[in-house]
Amino acid sequence: MKRSYKLLITSIAAAGLLAACGDNAEENNGGANNAENNTQENNEAGDAADNNSDEAAGEELSGELVVYSSRNEQFVDALLDKFEEDTGVEVQALHEAEPLQIQEEAGNVQADVFISNDVGGLEYLNQEGLLAESDPENIDTIDEQYRADNNEWVALSTRARGFIYNKDLIDEEDVPSRMEDLFEESYADVENGYAITRGGNGGMIGNVSALRYEWGDERTQEWVEAIQENASGIFEGHGDIRRAVGAGEHAFGLVNNYYYHQQLEEPNDNNVGFVYADQEEDDMGAIVNAAGAGLVEGGPNQENAEAFMDWVLEEENQLAFVGESLEVPINEDLDPPFEEAVPFSELHVQDMPLRELGDYFQDTRQLIEDAGLDLELR
Repeated sequence: MKRSYKLLITSIAAAGLLAACGDNAEENNGGANNAENNTQENNEAGDAADNNSDEAAGEELSGELVVYSSRNEQFVDALLDKFEEDTGVEVQALHEAEPLQIQEEAGNVQADVFISNDVGGLEYLNQEGLLAESDPENIDTIDEQYRADNNEWVALSTRARGFIYNKDLIDEEDVPSRMEDLFEESYADVENGYAITRGGNGGMIGNVSALRYEWGDERTQEWVEAIQENASGIFEGHGDIRRAVGAGEHAFGLVNNYYYHQQLEEPNDNNVGFVYADQEEDDMGAIVNAAGAGLVEGGPNQENAEAFMDWVLEEENQLAFVGESLEVPINEDLDPPFEEAVPFSELHVQDMPLRELGDYFQDTRQLIEDAGLDLELR
């Protein structure tokens, strides 16, 4: 799937040359001559400053920008539409792109920017040398823990894992409150059962990677085996889960918190609640992840890609990145766009640097498959 946009970046016209001093300056006495020479040198310095200013402002951009995205198409389209309206470069977007596609195309780079729903995928690509260093404007609005060491990727919105539930089917106290509760077979017997995503979903990969960090591989694989066996529905994505739970097809489902926010916005099937996982003092804390963007190393339109990263870090565009997803902005100076969103400062969050997800990304996919949970629906 591809989408094209037209985009124009405004340029600054080159400054005209200042007039040089006339030859008759040489006829003046030495003091006047020095004054004239100093004036001419100042004029020439002014010309150079003007030219440097023009170069710093950047020449007019043209051509295109190729964006690969693993994020939901409806969350990305509005952002790219705004980029089109604000600037102008023609954008081609490939949706449903996986991080491994960037790796497969390393010998023939097609993408300029990769937008990911999972920091693990971004950091994995970074560790493989497939993302480029950058120094975008306004980078200091994002805390260092939410970006790569040399800004190869920058996270912009974040979310927490938990359980959306149908209030007509199950009471809040009967919903799991910890990830390890899903080891219990009794949850397979709740009315209409519960739902999870396929193993290759970015949220599921991040969830399992966080459990590997917390529990180790053996116990984590047992957990994946348990949910694969006990879940009554395995879906392509979290949007499918939140709609199914809202409609009463399942009692609860494992999702990111913003899918709960989205279901509350539905005109029907919105009698749902949400339980943030592992919130007791002795629990590991909620598993969190983030969405962001990175520059692809060797992309065909590097200048346009760098302009995009500058643009997306403007505060109004950080909010546009969050957009309809109803996630929470990582920039703490920006208010969450949805009143039901719980600020992360109020959550007990797992003590794990998000960059760690990159260390687990590839092996986690293999662990999930070994545990019997298909990466894709079949």
